[in-house]
Amino acid sequence: MAKSAPISPLAPKSFPRVPDIAGVRFATAEAGIRYHGRRDVFLALLDPGTTVAGVFTRSRCPSAPVEWCRAVLQGGKARALVVNSGNANAFTGLKGREAVKLTADFAARDIGCTPEEIFLASTGVIGEPLSADKFGAVMKGLVASAKPGDWIDAARAIMTTDTFPKLAWKRVMLDGKPVIIAGIAKGAGMIQPDMATMLSFVFTDAPIAADILQMILKPAADKTLNCVTVDSDTSTSDTLIAFATGKASAVAPITRMDRRAGQMRRALTAVLGELAQMIARDGEGARKFITVEVSGAKSARSAKHIARAIANSPLVKTAIAGEDANWGRVVMAVGKAGEPAERDRLSIRFGDIRVAHLGERDPAYDEAAVSAYMKNDEIVIGVDLGLGRGRAHMWTCDLTKEYVAINGDYRS
Repeated sequence: MAKSAPISPLAPKSFPRVPDIAGVRFATAEAGIRYHGRRDVFLALLDPGTTVAGVFTRSRCPSAPVEWCRAVLQGGKARALVVNSGNANAFTGLKGREAVKLTADFAARDIGCTPEEIFLASTGVIGEPLSADKFGAVMKGLVASAKPGDWIDAARAIMTTDTFPKLAWKRVMLDGKPVIIAGIAKGAGMIQPDMATMLSFVFTDAPIAADILQMILKPAADKTLNCVTVDSDTSTSDTLIAFATGKASAVAPITRMDRRAGQMRRALTAVLGELAQMIARDGEGARKFITVEVSGAKSARSAKHIARAIANSPLVKTAIAGEDANWGRVVMAVGKAGEPAERDRLSIRFGDIRVAHLGERDPAYDEAAVSAYMKNDEIVIGVDLGLGRGRAHMWTCDLTKEYVAINGDYRS
């Protein structure tokens, strides 16, 4: 088993007290899937009538749970979510698909619903068979013990190389009535989400139709979770699922894209934005949290490609780790992105300090001031291409020796 890493220095100083959500109950258990002496299975038990939406990895090698969720998502209803850490159940062939079906059967049997109302997610080592019997051994106890509960325990149960649990919540007022949106996430390595993040689950008591929930989930993910990269690698297991129990008191159902749906989208985006930044802050071996801001691009799409090229550059990330204001590496990353760029219109800043302007070093460049800025835990790299109105951002972290150590002995 991989050695546990010390808690990231970028971890939050405290965790929020997330309120209970009507219609949602949690339980965790130690199933011994890979880890010993810690809980590695999480159950969210959902009241009848819960609607569901999801987005998943676009990897051509998706895990068996991702394939299962894509299929059952069409029904629009959910009664439970079962998540395990330690084994991704990816690249496991027919055995992996059988394990997923059996796990759903176990949960449906003990809950009293159909297997198609059970959603599953797995994270951990790829290519190792996963025995459904381990879920069968703990499922009855999970269902019996589920209660409105400890969000931190739930977030811890889905961690792999994460060093801290990730959770966030918001309250939104719909027609003067309070609605809660809360979520958990995990992710520290193999992070460049393409549709979602490694694992992220959001719950709300809002009464919202499944198709409307789907319509607000995708753009929220694009502005948040799809703006994170740790190491440019897209997981086989990227999963983002949202569940709406409809139990909020005296709130009329949301059945179309109206003003209230817009309020929900904004609150959902805020929750996912907090979770996304926590993932970057917990990047394997991370010591610096980096925001890349690109403006003046030909289009938003072009800006995002350039921002991602900067955020993924090992040379940029190692320079930040070494507290070296090597803006030449940012120039390199812009140039290699394959997007419209003109050298003599390009400006670059670190924080509020402009280091390059119109294709050359800024006349007021002060190495001492920039070096002092680079010692901060949080670094902002700003790039203005001077070509248009396209803007985008990415969140990432530095690349340190610890990243190599963590991944070098991940299966050891």
